[in-house]
Amino acid sequence: MEKQLPVPDWHETITDAFKLPVEEIRRAVTASRQHRRQPDKGTDVDRRKFLGTAAVAAAGIVTLPGIAQAREGIDRALSGSDAGDLAYLESAFERHRGGYRGRSPDAVLGEMHEDLDLLKHVLNRPHPAGTRAELARTTAGITGLVAIVQHDRGDQRDAHRWFATAEKAARESGDTRMTAWVLARHAMVPLNYGAPQAAAKLAQRARVEAGGSLSAAAALSTVVLARALAAAGDHEGAARAVRDARNLAERLDGPESADTWFGYPLQKHHVHLSQAYTLLGDTEAAYAAQENALDLTRSPSVMVRALLAMDTAACLRVGGDPTAAADMAAGVFERLPTSYREGLVRSRAEGLRRTLTGRPHDRLGEALT
Repeated sequence: MEKQLPVPDWHETITDAFKLPVEEIRRAVTASRQHRRQPDKGTDVDRRKFLGTAAVAAAGIVTLPGIAQAREGIDRALSGSDAGDLAYLESAFERHRGGYRGRSPDAVLGEMHEDLDLLKHVLNRPHPAGTRAELARTTAGITGLVAIVQHDRGDQRDAHRWFATAEKAARESGDTRMTAWVLARHAMVPLNYGAPQAAAKLAQRARVEAGGSLSAAAALSTVVLARALAAAGDHEGAARAVRDARNLAERLDGPESADTWFGYPLQKHHVHLSQAYTLLGDTEAAYAAQENALDLTRSPSVMVRALLAMDTAACLRVGGDPTAAADMAAGVFERLPTSYREGLVRSRAEGLRRTLTGRPHDRLGEALT
């Protein structure tokens, strides 16, 4: 190999493989050519050392990139070379969709960072139509998961942005169930941060996308609509949506009822019902939903347990015991790990505080500060 220097036609390929500007490759070739014209070039070993040194000197770096970079350059030049990245991203989507599993939102977001960088690069490469559609679906799922985490962390603006990106990807994929799921999840941002009418509009759009399908997306959009209508004061509409959601949830099975961020298991259903009944003022049904949800909660689920406790505290207030409500909510908040004290749980606690007066109001306020 060291007897033949790369001709100009190969310079671009080498730059892709070794991540170097083409000018540096040309300087290395020129330096090697000048050395070969010298009368005594030494042994083969000396020549190999010189070629390596000349290239390094021309590039102005300590060492050339390793074999992994070379493989990437070669792989990109081959037809269908994104197969490995596409397969990895699909598996990453499946891995991330499993939920928190006892991890904090910050930890989950940190684990997704490298996958998001890879996704960005793969999306900027050309793909056949079918592959592009599947990639768009994977993109909708992964970006939707980021949006959920940002929602839970309390970064509303960024959650809205990620959900908008997820919706764009879902529509490009042509998967109406994915689009419905993204819209239903998006509706939970305004719902959980004080804008129920905006939430109801998004949830209605999600129901339209879901159509008449028996799916997790249809059930989620319906129960989110119920919560939004209840929060907006439309108790009759909320009660109808609750009945529809219960009918859907009881008939789901397989992947549609899986305990993931894309499934709608009974545990998640009862968590939503707890909030819906709490907002409707039906404390008996709310307490039952809370008990059912806790019975079905297997993982640590720090956030879920905290949210259910906040619903219980709200029910205590509705039942006429604001002191017990404040004490329970404050106790739950004070025991939370630091990484859970912002975002969704805080929003729920602050909502309860706004309904309190006097000493209970101050007690919960002290915990929140």
